[in-house]
Amino acid sequence: MESIAHLISAIANFAWGPIMIVLLVGTGFILTVGTRIIQFRKLGTAFKLLFSKDECDDGDISAFQALMTSLAATIGTGNIAGVATAISVGGPGSIFWMWVTAAVGGATKYGEAVLAIKYRITNEKGEKSGGPMYYASMGMEDQYGGNWKWLGWIFAFFGVVASFGIGNMVQANSVASSLNTSLGLPYFVSGIIIAVCTALVIIGGIKSIGSVTEKMVPTMSIIYVIGALIILFTKASMIPTAFSLIFSNAFTGSAVGGGLVGTVIRMGVARGVFSNEAGLGSAPIAHAASTTNDPIRQGIIGSLGSFLDTILVCTMTALVILVSGLVNIGKDGLMVVQDNLTGASLTTTAFSQSLPGFGAFIVSFGLIFFAFSTILGWYYYGSKCLEYIAGIKAVEVYKWFWVLLCFIGCIAKLNLVWDLSDAFNGLMAIPNLVALIGLSPMIFRMTKEYEKKQKQLS
Repeated sequence: MESIAHLISAIANFAWGPIMIVLLVGTGFILTVGTRIIQFRKLGTAFKLLFSKDECDDGDISAFQALMTSLAATIGTGNIAGVATAISVGGPGSIFWMWVTAAVGGATKYGEAVLAIKYRITNEKGEKSGGPMYYASMGMEDQYGGNWKWLGWIFAFFGVVASFGIGNMVQANSVASSLNTSLGLPYFVSGIIIAVCTALVIIGGIKSIGSVTEKMVPTMSIIYVIGALIILFTKASMIPTAFSLIFSNAFTGSAVGGGLVGTVIRMGVARGVFSNEAGLGSAPIAHAASTTNDPIRQGIIGSLGSFLDTILVCTMTALVILVSGLVNIGKDGLMVVQDNLTGASLTTTAFSQSLPGFGAFIVSFGLIFFAFSTILGWYYYGSKCLEYIAGIKAVEVYKWFWVLLCFIGCIAKLNLVWDLSDAFNGLMAIPNLVALIGLSPMIFRMTKEYEKKQKQLS
């Protein structure tokens, strides 16, 4: 068992290591240049399209529901615990590199959503199915010929394995732990509640999931951001110092044991990718279900994911921590974190100190609802990956197995499960990045044609 654990750990280190980080950010940079920074040029258009109805009825959920479903699977522990971990290990400068990751990640999400719509199919139930498993096989075949189904199959396999842990049991365990800490609820009781609630939602398929996430994700995000803004308003005089720490330590590394700039960059980029999942290939599975036949339209909407997840929510968390006084840089240039706090405990302490009582409530229940929404979003991802591998009938079995795993996740120790799912979650990026880079000329061509047409119409 120990040798298996070492093997899984080695795979996880590679999946989230320097090589993969360079590939993820590099792909985002290539797509950013090739689309002429479309994620920023079309930011205003993205918000307009998000709330406008497409005349096409070909799809399962609205564009807004598709984005919220994708955000349901990303906004969560990465925004609350991940940001705190990045600061406590990499220093305040790591937040700058999270921003860099999100900046280029918007183009990655744009490209993923464009291809998701272009290469989606209609399954036996009349529902849309799409994502990297389809554009990695069909798209690469269109572009280069030959049989590329194996590439889509690899992505789907990694996606199914990752879904069990990072999308289910790990999230259920986080919810149970928060409920036990905040309300004293026994773990098995939490398990029953989570399993029942999950079953009630996923039994209705993507329409039911989209209906829940379009309400849950914005509500919890708004509450969390408002709580953060209240704190920042009361400590407005400290915000310039917080930004100064972020920018100065991004290049000096003085916050990290005296000078490992590489640690600052690696922590920021790794936590940024973990938070917004740009390049991992999960979000386009949700975007493929949107009611539109216009790939560019959905791509522009999809590019909002990194902005909302990392630039908005993660920045709020970072600033609250940095104005709390819990993180300080000494005269010797070394960073000191009060009581060696890290992860969710650092974020919770920062909120509770600035908003006594209510602050801790925001973080604790934010984690609960964000984690539950992640369970819903990842169920859809895993089911579509399994559908690609084994057909639609296998999804019915998967559905009830998913509900059972929610209960097991609440009562079991998950060290090995976490490492395994973390490794496969990172490995999902490999076939997705191969497809994105291989199909980037197509993405650039489609973008140019769309903008040329829009210019003629105006």
